[in-house]
Amino acid sequence: MTAPHATPVRTRQVRVVSDVSLLPDVTFGPRSTPWWGTISFMVTEGMTLVICAFAYLYLRKNFYHYPPLGTPLPSLGVPTAGLALMLVSLVPMWFAGRYARRLDLNGTRIALLVALVVKFGIVVLRWYAFEALNTRWNTDAYGSAAWIVMGFHTTLLILDLAEDAGFAIILWSGRARAATFSDVVDDVVYWYFTVISWIPLFVLLFLYPRWN
Repeated sequence: MTAPHATPVRTRQVRVVSDVSLLPDVTFGPRSTPWWGTISFMVTEGMTLVICAFAYLYLRKNFYHYPPLGTPLPSLGVPTAGLALMLVSLVPMWFAGRYARRLDLNGTRIALLVALVVKFGIVVLRWYAFEALNTRWNTDAYGSAAWIVMGFHTTLLILDLAEDAGFAIILWSGRARAATFSDVVDDVVYWYFTVISWIPLFVLLFLYPRWN
């Protein structure tokens, strides 16, 4: 019995283009693709805040007094406390970014947990800050503009709080990867934007009416 002829196997030659084995497992800043996504979010949301602020100022020309007569000036107590707490929150977030860059799991865990507690307090104070405007969103154009400005910025606070909670779960569950630390650093940059953007809005909503 004659054995069938074996079909020759063709081997494919592979040419090595470059060796990537020495590249780092994680990158930070502009070398990281998610970092550019974070910057894009900041630009988009920053422009939205600017538009809201200009709408608030544009409506000013419709009133001789701003706030309109009969509308109390915004209260300063709770909003000022909220702003102070936001500035305090920069400290644990700075440490979170510092530890994340070092891939220090325990340090990142603790710093992010402290920041999470502080941010929760900020969101609670922001809830009461709406009452401190001393006007409702449906009272008049002034009230609608003020609520829109603060309302949109409040969505940034809530989303960042939810994101931090997600990071905390990942870090404390032991499922953190090297890329998670890069994401934490991007979140720190985003929080800087959230806090800094609120300072002129705080002046616009709570101090500017006192200058009219």
